[in-house]
Amino acid sequence: MSNPESRELFVKRNKIIQSLRKNLEEEGFLEVETPMMHPIPGGANARPFETHHNALDKQLFLRVAPELYLKRLLVGGYEKVFEINRNFRNEGISTIHNPEFTMLEFYEAYGDLNRTAKLIQKLVQDSVLAVNDSLNIAYEDKPLNLEGDFRVVALKDLVKEKLKLSSLDTEDEIFNAAKENKLKLHKSWGWGKVLLELFEAFVEKDLWEPTFVKDYPYEVSPLSRRKDDNEDYTDRMELFIAGREFSNFFCELNDPHDQEQRFTDQVEQKKAGDNEAMFFDDDYINALQHGMPPAVGVGIGIDRLIMLATDRRSIRDVVFFPTLK
Repeated sequence: MSNPESRELFVKRNKIIQSLRKNLEEEGFLEVETPMMHPIPGGANARPFETHHNALDKQLFLRVAPELYLKRLLVGGYEKVFEINRNFRNEGISTIHNPEFTMLEFYEAYGDLNRTAKLIQKLVQDSVLAVNDSLNIAYEDKPLNLEGDFRVVALKDLVKEKLKLSSLDTEDEIFNAAKENKLKLHKSWGWGKVLLELFEAFVEKDLWEPTFVKDYPYEVSPLSRRKDDNEDYTDRMELFIAGREFSNFFCELNDPHDQEQRFTDQVEQKKAGDNEAMFFDDDYINALQHGMPPAVGVGIGIDRLIMLATDRRSIRDVVFFPTLK
């Protein structure tokens, strides 16, 4: 922190966060704050930190995501909300993972997935321009062009292209692809989880130019609405740049009966050994029963975005007092 370059980096961090906030406020979003301690961890497939409330003699969890509380605000009548705050996940430490990290989440009632993708593109581009003179930048000694519209490709198509497969339309074809490529499988995984594992193992790291990956299997998207034309997949996208995920967003599932079944499926996955599967949240189901409008929800990892815009290779460089291994 006594290093002038390091001090300037955190000035840039502030400029990027202010750019995000300014853009969302200009779009009519209201900034809110939701609880950091949750009675049930939810909103993401992640392992939580646990704590204990002495006065209430109650187990609580540091939040892994604010999603379920922000969606309760949609139920309550707020149509555009966002929050910039900390999330906590009791998982590994690496150059791109810190146990506590800064996340932007925003939700828009009656939003459109494709229009939201355009907004995310603008948020990323304006964040880069807040600390750079151009959208043609260098990252990890490689050129990176962030100009123009980001490409949009279906997850399954990317896996087919990478593995040179003619078809991935059936469960057998997906499991055979995993077997042929020596992917280690868990007995509880269905075809959707296997397809995602193929993507993460063989495709993700090579997505250098900005790419919106769409159409995630419903099995790995427990809070996302199914596609109207193919219920095996969901209206969900993720943004990848330089081989890393920067944003996850989707049309929100607002059917309480479908959500209840998804939570039940997640509980079964947890019993089968998946420590990142979600808990069952009765209170959230009750909120949905009061009626949540159709909506789009977005999460953007701010620390990774700052790494990208300032050409830093480790998350430790862009946060004060990082957790060290």
